[in-house]
Amino acid sequence: MQNRSKFVYNTVILTASDLVMRCIGMAFQVWLAGCIGSAGIGLFQLVMSVGGFAMTFAISGVRFGTTRLVSEELGRGSTRGAVSAVWRCVVYALGFGLTACAFLFSKAEVIGFLWVGDARTVLSLRIMALELPFVALSSVLSGYFTACGRVTKPAIVHLLEQLLCVTLTAIFLFLVPKGDVEYSCACVTLAGTVSDAVSFLLMLAVFLHDVHTHPRTGTKAERLMPRLLGISLPLAISAYTRSGLSTLQNMLIPTQLRAFGMTAAQALSVYGAIHGMAFTVICFPACILQVVAELLVPKLTELQVQGRMERIRQVCAFLLAKTLLYASVAAVALFFAADWVSEHIYKTDDVAFYIRVLAPLMPVMFSDIVVDGCLKGLGEHVWCMGVNILESAVSVVLVYTLLPRLGLAAFIFILYFDEMFNFLLSISRLVQVTKPESMSAAVPI
Repeated sequence: MQNRSKFVYNTVILTASDLVMRCIGMAFQVWLAGCIGSAGIGLFQLVMSVGGFAMTFAISGVRFGTTRLVSEELGRGSTRGAVSAVWRCVVYALGFGLTACAFLFSKAEVIGFLWVGDARTVLSLRIMALELPFVALSSVLSGYFTACGRVTKPAIVHLLEQLLCVTLTAIFLFLVPKGDVEYSCACVTLAGTVSDAVSFLLMLAVFLHDVHTHPRTGTKAERLMPRLLGISLPLAISAYTRSGLSTLQNMLIPTQLRAFGMTAAQALSVYGAIHGMAFTVICFPACILQVVAELLVPKLTELQVQGRMERIRQVCAFLLAKTLLYASVAAVALFFAADWVSEHIYKTDDVAFYIRVLAPLMPVMFSDIVVDGCLKGLGEHVWCMGVNILESAVSVVLVYTLLPRLGLAAFIFILYFDEMFNFLLSISRLVQVTKPESMSAAVPI
């Protein structure tokens, strides 16, 4: 009963904080779209695509590695081992974070000119490079608090980080001439870099206070670094491949839309309207599910260490049933409210079409979030990344071959294909891992 109450409490806290941050983020996205336009949003999404790959390298699976390693130590009753695991993860994160920073900063011109094909991204990429070590180190501390189930203070830190980012973005954009897309994107990137640095310092202070206020129990852990490498490196290698393919796909989309016959501005506008606007609305109701998926990792890991497989089956079945119901209701509501949402949030009717087209995909997307959390909690993280790599590889081929011929219709088809392909493979794996003959006995957690 105590574990259930703790899970519910953490879910409520993280959901509330995530909901607040999503509201702030959506309002910020609307305001930003008004400042720099859909073409500017599209350019910023390209920067984020490249930066996303660099962040994947900087993190290199360390957040999940930290959560898994700390959860294992706590499952054995050793807080000493948990704290030792965190410091090993810090060394790991620092090495990858600094390497990613040096590479992106030194190669920003090559990436911007030759890979992205837009010189206006170079400045933003260099600024983003400075952010990478802080992102990697913050991932370690976030993984620790997730594993421990003490999520209130880091949730507050993340909220402060977002408020700082929004404030700094507004200040920086005020100093830039309106319509200057290059420097506008650089301002948004700089605000994110500064806020991430401040967030890490606050998170570090919270972590040190947490360590000194909880008693040390258990014995010193052994082979922590080999265990960390065994968890994180396979995940990292898979993440590099998947992120690289995803980045390639995102860079190809505007190019292939231009090959279909769109102008450069039209291609960026469509890309920005779908990825930067419509998906923001579509993914907004998923905040509670992303929290649950994150909290499932340590919960299922501890149950697995304790050998409680029947309980694992019950938890997975219950959550999937509730997720499908919730996502279906949200999809119907957004489908019929698309015009109102587009007009009142983005002050335009252009986004309503994309919201309505993507709304039926929500049950699949939301269910996949929970399935992914279940699989990672059961140690199937490498398999998950393998599926993601396969999905991304197929998507790149589809973008390259279909977009020049079918344009927007092909773009939407690929979005549906990606989500359904990933979900079907993932749910099949979860059914196999948890023994489907026992999954009918679903009870609330």
